[in-house]
Amino acid sequence: MALITGASAGIGAALARVHAAEGWDLILTARREAPLKALAAELSRLGAATTVLTEDLADPAAPYRLFDEIQARELSVDGLVNNAGFSRTAGFLNTDPEIHAAMIRVMLTAPIELARLFAPAMVARGYGRILNVASLAGQMPATGGDTLYGPIKGFLIKASQGLHLELRGTGVHVTALCPGYTLTEFHDVNGTRDEVSSAYPAWMWQTADHVARVGYAACEANRPKVTPGAMNNILAGLAKHLPDRLALKMVGGHAKRLKRN
Repeated sequence: MALITGASAGIGAALARVHAAEGWDLILTARREAPLKALAAELSRLGAATTVLTEDLADPAAPYRLFDEIQARELSVDGLVNNAGFSRTAGFLNTDPEIHAAMIRVMLTAPIELARLFAPAMVARGYGRILNVASLAGQMPATGGDTLYGPIKGFLIKASQGLHLELRGTGVHVTALCPGYTLTEFHDVNGTRDEVSSAYPAWMWQTADHVARVGYAACEANRPKVTPGAMNNILAGLAKHLPDRLALKMVGGHAKRLKRN
């Protein structure tokens, strides 16, 4: 089975559909039960056995509750997709420290803890897949306004690469998926839909289904990192090779287009 966090919508739901199409049974988790149940019903019609476990990964105990519940149900997790996440764009000083702490728990601490909980059994069985949904933002200098988002995703990329190297030869694949702008409800939730839609042309946007297929294929091929889209790879390359002064100027223009500074 594959455990998919943040599976209620967007890339998480798309990854659930791709896994179901590839023959995986699924454990879906997120904070909202209703969309999880709707997705589970859809996937069940496709033949996937689907279990719904609602959890809020901002709670430090949530990864351990998930693990214990899955063990109690005698389910075997051969695939782990860490997709849960959110952002706040009001600025570092204008954001409640508790929200910052929740971002770090959901997008950084929980994926690491879940991998540590489930990877040992994968290694013992000689088969496993860990797909960490990071972001193009993790390959760029941090953007003003959502100061922590990019650095958190950058950590997740590096941690994925390290685990990829550590688990080579065990049958467990580890991949960081780094989408750019993707058509999901993410920007509706953080209140930036109008800004991002007007700041970037339609051709820069990708669908969640496309991103999910690219991520699934990359993990099957055991690629340490994948960034869907030619333009996104160009942007990541520029950020990597430009002097810091110019790279910061580039992302400063990005923040200005989004009216974040």
